[in-house]
Amino acid sequence: MSYCETMPQTWQKPCEKEDWQPYRAWCTHSSWLSMTGCWHSAWCQTSLLQGDVSSGTSNAPLKRTVRLLQQKWALAAFGAEHEVPASFNSNQWGLIENILKILEPFEELTRAISTSTASAADVIPSVMALKRFLSRDSPSDHGVGTTKAELLRAVTRRFDGIENEPLYTLATLLDPRYKDRCFSAELKAHTRGLLLDLLATQTGPDEGQEPGDNNNTDEPAEKMPRPGSLSSMLGEIMQEERPQQATAAMSQLNLYLSEPVISRDADPLAYWRANQDRFSALTIAARAYLSAPCTSVDSERLFSAASNILDDRRSRLSAKKVEMLLFVRKNLPLMHK
Repeated sequence: MSYCETMPQTWQKPCEKEDWQPYRAWCTHSSWLSMTGCWHSAWCQTSLLQGDVSSGTSNAPLKRTVRLLQQKWALAAFGAEHEVPASFNSNQWGLIENILKILEPFEELTRAISTSTASAADVIPSVMALKRFLSRDSPSDHGVGTTKAELLRAVTRRFDGIENEPLYTLATLLDPRYKDRCFSAELKAHTRGLLLDLLATQTGPDEGQEPGDNNNTDEPAEKMPRPGSLSSMLGEIMQEERPQQATAAMSQLNLYLSEPVISRDADPLAYWRANQDRFSALTIAARAYLSAPCTSVDSERLFSAASNILDDRRSRLSAKKVEMLLFVRKNLPLMHK
């Protein structure tokens, strides 16, 4: 016999084994299988509905709803035994479950872009994947189709024109996990041109040529035809049809894009460290664009860490020392990798 001191008043009663055994069989898909005492004692664990969910997080209502759905059968049994004034019917439980299925990708995306390794390269692929999910019909859309369509319109409106931002397009192209696989044919050509122009300003005209492409200075200079003559017109035509001279950056870019993408779980910076000899021109641009974070979450974590360093017991620390301690806290793990 056991007592649950922290549960509601109506639950503070002896619970024999025969009282809780039938309910345990109903809850085979939830955390109730881990119980070692009476099934009422699970309510003493405050993490079931609210303890593990911080009210300060933006997705706290979603997590509470997930916990609520996990305790569906337990709540139904409690309501049947104690005549609760109001409870969810089967249709309402179905709507809650379908809503959670729609919101699961948003939760997954929030966790992915909130990591310290997320960069601007994750924005366009994530938005495209999210829009594809919302635009695809599913059997679980029953009763929530309007919500799903409204979410699609909101995402499209919020990220309209994101593909015209050079920061995101170039970062995505330079990320070996994505490359140009998320771009349309027009956007592929435009982004390639942006990257080649960027590399041309970094390397200079002499560094951008492949070995053996230098002009032979021993040959006499070509005689320039008189402007307006037939020869000058023919020279213009031949110049237009002349293929573009391949540079080292263009050759590296073509080779880079021809290779398959790496795993989504791989580190793009580790890829560039391993291939910096092969793609020397691209590595410089990759370091610049893949270092840009896609959110301010990591910076906000650093500001929160400052409150743990400068508190009531350490209020006399100078600003310089606080900055040094924050720098060590953030960069020391990177030095031990």
